[in-house]
Amino acid sequence: MKVLIVGSGGREHAIAASVAKSKKVDKIYCAPGNAGIGQIAECVPIGAMEFDKITAFAKEKAIDLTIVGMDDPLVGGLIDELESAGLRAFGPRKNAAVLEGSKAFSKDLMKKYHIPTAAYETFDDPKKALAYLETAVMPVVLKADGLALGKGVLICNTLEEAKDGVKTIMEDKKFGAAGSRMVIEEFMTGREVSVLSFVDGKTIRIMTSAQDHKRAGDGDTGLNTGGMGTFSPSPFYTEEVDAFCRKYIYQATVDAMASEERPFQGIIFFGLMLTDKGPRVLEYNARFGDPEAQVVLPRMKNDIIDVIEACIDGTLDQITLQFEENAAVCVVLASEGYPVSYEKGFPIGGLEKFEGKDGYYCFHAGTKEDGQQIVTNGGRVLGVTATGRDLHEARENAYQAAEWVTFENKYMRHDIGKAIDEV
Repeated sequence: MKVLIVGSGGREHAIAASVAKSKKVDKIYCAPGNAGIGQIAECVPIGAMEFDKITAFAKEKAIDLTIVGMDDPLVGGLIDELESAGLRAFGPRKNAAVLEGSKAFSKDLMKKYHIPTAAYETFDDPKKALAYLETAVMPVVLKADGLALGKGVLICNTLEEAKDGVKTIMEDKKFGAAGSRMVIEEFMTGREVSVLSFVDGKTIRIMTSAQDHKRAGDGDTGLNTGGMGTFSPSPFYTEEVDAFCRKYIYQATVDAMASEERPFQGIIFFGLMLTDKGPRVLEYNARFGDPEAQVVLPRMKNDIIDVIEACIDGTLDQITLQFEENAAVCVVLASEGYPVSYEKGFPIGGLEKFEGKDGYYCFHAGTKEDGQQIVTNGGRVLGVTATGRDLHEARENAYQAAEWVTFENKYMRHDIGKAIDEV
């Protein structure tokens, strides 16, 4: 079969690598892809939001399955357009992708169906938001309602910080139209855990857990980013936590979406906070996490095409997900200055050292081909992933592999997975 993947980041590279292992797949295309994806797929110069061109290409090439990796095209309705053209596609339709597309929608859904989450209020008037803050208990969390590349969340410790945050989100529109509405949420403390799942509209299958590192600097300092690294599984995601989430969060979310006549078929990413009162939902995403996909997918034993087709056909209840009894750590190599400003176009060395090395992966995020060489083309450049018998070995392997790669202004955190030492 012929598969088209929509997206251009490390997540899409991880998806492409999994698809390439399937015996069912003869040809992979990626729109628009990147230099790393181009080594296992044919990249086509079509942007992820160019729905007409994507649909026309899929029809022209008789694509059997289109996998949409990114949030923007999912929330924008690409799956609907592909399906209306008679094409088979994987991901939630527009009315279900709102689970990620609107923080206010997801919070209201959780409140209505008693899914545990932080207390909150929603505002579309900055003056009312400021008035509410005068009586709120600090710290608080401010969230832009719409998509903001994983960066539209501000943690404010004081009233002054919170007021500045309202200005940043709703008045200065730092996150664009995503800040037209805003959620003010109680601040929760605890361990953060990411859990990915496959969903067919009624059945949910949980993948292995992971834990992301959002802040730019060591020790969780600096600005929020799209993710500076991750590890899987999370030792903090215990059997007790899993049992609670299966009973009160996972299936409850799938059932809630079905009850709202928004059946969800695709990937639900559960961002969880393990509080002293039990697990709470921090956020939902309607696709694979990035860089969570880079540590979860390499550990999955199943043929990803079998699972995806079961999600589309509503037969996920016949699938048992299986994962390797090992661990994986991903260290993101970024451009110095990310996520604010950074230079691009620097040649990348050392990529050949990953060839033929089992258990080592170099997922491209912000790269492109420039003549005969591959150069940096983004803030997050590469996701260096390694597996190991346990998290300690995987972490050691990942940082060793991170040193194989060279480029000017290379930057990375040095404490990815350090929390495992506390277990």
